[in-house]
Amino acid sequence: MKDKIMGRWSTYEPFFVQLGDKKVADIVITNHAKLRWTDRVSIDNASLEEICSFMWEKLKNNKIVPYYRNEQDVYLIDEDLVVVAEFTQMEKETDIAGNPLHKMIIVTFLGKMSETIELRDLKSYYSWLRHSRRMTLIKNSRKRR
Repeated sequence: MKDKIMGRWSTYEPFFVQLGDKKVADIVITNHAKLRWTDRVSIDNASLEEICSFMWEKLKNNKIVPYYRNEQDVYLIDEDLVVVAEFTQMEKETDIAGNPLHKMIIVTFLGKMSETIELRDLKSYYSWLRHSRRMTLIKNSRKRR
């Protein structure tokens, strides 16, 4: 969903927001991310437009930062909400200097660190998840024998 509210300063340059080394010109919310939004972020059943406008406002106000310095997939919004995003280059869309513009694809919302303490260290959280899933699989395989 491209930014409908923002007017362009000139007709030659498309609108984008700089996020690290990416120039975000469009945001896409996956169905999984929308489900996670209602489960983990907001109780209200928000529409895709509301989620996109929330993301645009945070992008414009520089409220989205990488979770880890070298990490390119996980981002923090307002130092609380953890988001997983991917980027793809947009076809036939460039800035005025000819650099490619990107589409930000929101894969999922992991939740708020203020509510889920495990999100404060994602690496240990993921290793815990892998371990617990592996142990569940081991237990289930024991039951079948």
